[in-house]
Amino acid sequence: MNFPAKFETTAPAAQADPESPRKRFRRRHIAMGALALVLVAGGSWSLLDHGETAAAAPAPPSVQAAHPLVREVTEWDDYIGRFAPSKTVEVRPRVSGAITRIYFRDGDTVRKGQPLFQVDPRPYRAALAGAEADVASAQSALALAKSDYDRVAGLTGDEAIAASEIDQLRTRVRSATAALAAAQARRRERALDMEFTTVRAPISGRISDRRVDAGNLVSGDNNANATLLTTINAVDPIYFTFDASEALFLKTQRDRAESKTPASLQVRLQDEADYRWKGTLDFTDNGLDPRSGTIRVRAVLDNPDGFLTPGMFGNMRLAESGTVKAMLVPDEAIQSDQARKIVLTVGKDGMVTAKPVELGPMVGGLRVIRAGLAAQDRVVISNYQAAVAGSKVTTRRGQIQTDPHAAPARSEPSEPVAAQATLAN
Repeated sequence: MNFPAKFETTAPAAQADPESPRKRFRRRHIAMGALALVLVAGGSWSLLDHGETAAAAPAPPSVQAAHPLVREVTEWDDYIGRFAPSKTVEVRPRVSGAITRIYFRDGDTVRKGQPLFQVDPRPYRAALAGAEADVASAQSALALAKSDYDRVAGLTGDEAIAASEIDQLRTRVRSATAALAAAQARRRERALDMEFTTVRAPISGRISDRRVDAGNLVSGDNNANATLLTTINAVDPIYFTFDASEALFLKTQRDRAESKTPASLQVRLQDEADYRWKGTLDFTDNGLDPRSGTIRVRAVLDNPDGFLTPGMFGNMRLAESGTVKAMLVPDEAIQSDQARKIVLTVGKDGMVTAKPVELGPMVGGLRVIRAGLAAQDRVVISNYQAAVAGSKVTTRRGQIQTDPHAAPARSEPSEPVAAQATLAN
């Protein structure tokens, strides 16, 4: 009869732990699955993190780098000017009359003293003959006066005449002498008129076209109202005039004070690629234009064959400071950073650095660097897009070379540098 009592004592224990073995097994299974998920997730995150690290650190880009090319160059200032004759003369007659003959063809090159026009000489020949007759008459009158005076000047005693008569005879001699001098002066004047009937070239040079033809009457009043017959321009040597800056004026003044040779220059014409015409500075004006701040400057050039003609325009370059040692880099290596110009260089550790530079002109297809670079710097000369300041690159050895066939290029208008440069010989 004790069995029911035992049953009653075990019932409360079952109520205190109602979880069955099946439930405990299920809970353990769920816990193990959760742990597995955590481990799998952790491994996945670890793999993702390693993948991102590998993607964030690619191999550095490769670029070519080279030291700047150091060469002797001559820097030039550019100007535009116009050719002008070294001498110019307006040919006008000095006597009036009809043109009877023309001795030249329009546009000829004439020599000094060469006959150009002939004015009808007949009236002047007749006037010269009359002047010569007057001279002969004056000479006869003088001879007679001298003879009368000599006859009585040596008389003495009873043959002597009054002193007043002797004075009269002496006065006649002086008057005859003066009359002869006047007649001789008129003869010289008529001879000059006769000579002026042939109009000759006052200078050597290229003559223009004739303004009058044979048969026309011309006026020779010996003033500005005289008829213009033609003009002559001396073209060997020939002048080249241009307006220069105050800086050039100061340079020429200092060179003159130091007794240096005149600055050399070169000129090319509009249809020429090379600067084949050479000359030197010859003259600077006596003052600067207060409105523009420029001064008129003149150069002189040899023109033996007369090819250069007054009035032609030309591009001139003037040696700025002689021959200088310059560093050259490819123009493509120059980059803009707002208002600055920079060049990318590579250090020994492979880091890219941007260096601000001062640009010069182009020469041989390369850009002159005035300041900002050193000869030992390694300049990036390829793959410019991949090279960024502050990044790391691998370098291959490159070389900078000039292109002798490259046409000279102007500098940017905003850059206060010489417009051109050439490699020194």
